Amino acid sequence: MTAIQFQNLPNLQLPKGFLPELGLVCITFDKQVRFRTMTRTRYLQLTPEQRQSALRELYESNLQRLDAALSFCQANKIRLYRMSSAVFPLSDMEDEVGANILEEMSADLAKIGQRSQALGIRIVLHPDQFVVLSSDSPQVLQSSIKILERHARTFDLLGLPRSPWSLMNIHGGKSQRTEQLVKVISELPEAIKSRLTFENDEYAYSASEILAVCQQAGVPMVFDAHHHICHENLDSYDEPSVAEMFYAARETWENPDWQLVHISNGETAFKDRKHSDLITAMPSVYYQAPWIEVEAKHKEEAIARLRSWWLIENNHK
Repeated sequence: MTAIQFQNLPNLQLPKGFLPELGLVCITFDKQVRFRTMTRTRYLQLTPEQRQSALRELYESNLQRLDAALSFCQANKIRLYRMSSAVFPLSDMEDEVGANILEEMSADLAKIGQRSQALGIRIVLHPDQFVVLSSDSPQVLQSSIKILERHARTFDLLGLPRSPWSLMNIHGGKSQRTEQLVKVISELPEAIKSRLTFENDEYAYSASEILAVCQQAGVPMVFDAHHHICHENLDSYDEPSVAEMFYAARETWENPDWQLVHISNGETAFKDRKHSDLITAMPSVYYQAPWIEVEAKHKEEAIARLRSWWLIENNHK
């Protein structure tokens, strides 16, 4: 496989007529899609009555903003949207105020989920960094599962399927905990496990290590090529292991047409872990990926440029 360098368009080798679905991550660069939030500290300063009022108003506002995000995706022909894990902040609090409000709003959430499915927009989620299923701490593990349960319940309220189509993607967490991680996954509630996917990272779990977890636990793997080259200290997307891991990850998907991968580029250098504004290079094998989340700072602009380059090249054929 030859890595794509977009400066050399005539040399691209793309399957004719095939265009992967490119995903928007949470918000837009130009501020059209934004969500409100509230800190835990601020929340705890409120009286019980104020908490009810504040969260209800915030959730109603963010649900409207989520609907606007779907409209943005529809207008820009984007069929993959990573919903922010903070759309309904504090819904996992011990007092269950937020959780109860979401239950009361179930009909409104269901309408949003129905609209996403009618538009053919796939909604996925990446829970925050505090979700660590391989932690040695019972408290951290309990908190992590509670967060995932809250996200799974939100997806249920949206009417999204309990399958990797509506995936919740996380990292492996603590390194060298494969056996423990697999055990924890096996004991997760069905609402979580049926949607759970794991992604390789730059530090704790290499692509081959997280692949082993996914194979043993029976959950799909989301391959991230940039994390892979950083972890393995590779100098090019031409390295054979990139395509090998892509194909190996595909085998973990019961439905290969749902396979999702991530793409990002280094900000100042090829192996820079910080994300660049746009995508200027990716593995050629990614043109066989049906779904790609674009992790670039300029978000919708990066998606538009990738799409334009591919369309231009297909017209050259």
